[in-house]
Amino acid sequence: MEELTFAQALSNVLEMSPEIWQACLETALMLAIGLSAAIFLGGPLGVLLYLTRPGQLFAHRAVNGVLDWLVNLVRSFPFIILMVSLVPLTRVLVGSTIGPVAAAVPLSFAAIPYFARLVEQTLREIPRGVVEAAEAMGASPAQIICKVLINEARAGLISSLTILTISFLSYSAVAGVVGGGGIGDLAIRYGYYRFQTEVMVAMVLLLVVIVQIIQLVGNRLAARLDKR
Repeated sequence: MEELTFAQALSNVLEMSPEIWQACLETALMLAIGLSAAIFLGGPLGVLLYLTRPGQLFAHRAVNGVLDWLVNLVRSFPFIILMVSLVPLTRVLVGSTIGPVAAAVPLSFAAIPYFARLVEQTLREIPRGVVEAAEAMGASPAQIICKVLINEARAGLISSLTILTISFLSYSAVAGVVGGGGIGDLAIRYGYYRFQTEVMVAMVLLLVVIVQIIQLVGNRLAARLDKR
């Protein structure tokens, strides 16, 4: 009886292969948009947070204080509340409040300060003597940022990006609760509303596999870039 039940559950999941594949694509789209915003906006913001700290190249207490406050402000919002709060802006930007692209808007807003803080923390681990040596050799601020700070911190930045990706994979699943699409939406619609427990279990296992792959790739890439 148990084998039959398992076989039926497996058959039900396999029949949903097109929907599962579509959900994976929607999740990938949300992550791609959110992570792109984090890298291209959150990354420079994190560098600026670090550089405006006391004792750094562009030390400025007021600017650093404002940036620090803004980053903490956005990070203090639970993601589900942030999604609801940004509904008007999401509608203006993408013309809709449902779907993966719409869900990517609050994901991006959450990812930018999250990654900025990770970048700042990573850069703070670089010995001050490395920057001082570059300054003594006459390196320009741009050279110090690109060839010293980013180069020295690249392994840590990859690890930070790995952490961000895994965290926002779970955020993308939460987005399914409010019609964001993706794996979370599929799990809610079939696993919860239609009481198809096998679908819920399959989606959880799928997320576990994806997380393991992301972590493995991130660890190996960080280890390859680690200069120590």
